[in-house]
Amino acid sequence: MRKRWVWATVAAIVVLAVVVVAVVVLRGRAATPEQAGGARVVEREQVGERAQDLTVRSPALGTTTSVRVLLPQGWRLGSGPWPVLYLLHGCCSPNHLVWVDEGGAQRLTSGLRAIVVVPDGGQVGFYSDWLRGRKWETYHIKELIPLIEAVFGAGPQRAIAGLSMGGLGAMAYAARNPGMFRAAASFSGVLDTTGDRSETRALVRRNGEDPDGLWGDPDKNRDVWEAHNPTALVARLKDVQLYVSCGDGRPGPLDPPGATGDYEGALLAQAQTFTERARAAGVRITTDFYGEGTHTFPYWERALERALPMLGAAIGA
Repeated sequence: MRKRWVWATVAAIVVLAVVVVAVVVLRGRAATPEQAGGARVVEREQVGERAQDLTVRSPALGTTTSVRVLLPQGWRLGSGPWPVLYLLHGCCSPNHLVWVDEGGAQRLTSGLRAIVVVPDGGQVGFYSDWLRGRKWETYHIKELIPLIEAVFGAGPQRAIAGLSMGGLGAMAYAARNPGMFRAAASFSGVLDTTGDRSETRALVRRNGEDPDGLWGDPDKNRDVWEAHNPTALVARLKDVQLYVSCGDGRPGPLDPPGATGDYEGALLAQAQTFTERARAAGVRITTDFYGEGTHTFPYWERALERALPMLGAAIGA
């Protein structure tokens, strides 16, 4: 009889332990979800005190992709909702970390009361769902944003900024997804693709991709090109605070000795056209057309620093 009692007691303890472990595991999963919007975190690495590197499996991309997340002071698991700033890189970057490695993003946002997300956008992804290829917009808008909200407690107060190709992404995402972003900034951005179609196609081709796979043929698929052209979409940005900066391509004060001019001036013309359309449509826009300056990171770092007060104020950060 005693042996039966002992074994019954042991069995009860084991069952109780299993139940406790199951509850703890379930609670842990509820507190730290690793998937949302169809995307799933498959690897997470702490980088210093503030940064985390995520490897995300994306159905829209059909593969894994990387994200750097910079957490604000006071962030802790379960806190929030936090404002969030998305920073988009430009074309042909070796990886998505150029904003951190060359653009001073971690230093500049150290006092920002917001989560900062630096995602990969592909070397020539153009922040678009390709006609034949990866779906970058679907990944960023429908998968990554819900994932950041679930994992880190990000809220609906969002801003977005980008350089060069990322400037197109920032403005196009804000215009194509009403109510998603409260502010958007472009630094030397591709803001009017109407007169730049051959160069865009050449850029895609030089990076080993099929130009027709992006937005299709410029004539046969003109509607697709216009649907991704920030200048054509600018009237949709009336509820978004905008910031646009660009140089004129001449070597300036942040260039090294012996620097030569580049194509920044062509992007300035696009920015000016975009600005004219925005003001005509009653859109709130701040500009910084600073004259001398090339298409290089010293100017984008300065541009981010200048834009941050507006971006932060728009999202309550």
